[in-house]
Amino acid sequence: RNRVERMFGKLKQQRRIATRYDKTLLSFESFLNLAATRLWLKSFVNAA
Repeated sequence: RNRVERMFGKLKQQRRIATRYDKTLLSFESFLNLAATRLWLKSFVNAA
């Protein structure tokens, strides 16, 4: 649970997600997926 809450906290630090600049839902979800993937990949780099 803690790991999930920290991930959402980090995602909300992304200005584009927090203020929702995107007009369409598809565009917003695409950036959300991109930001989550970036955080996920960053965890692998830090672990190595």
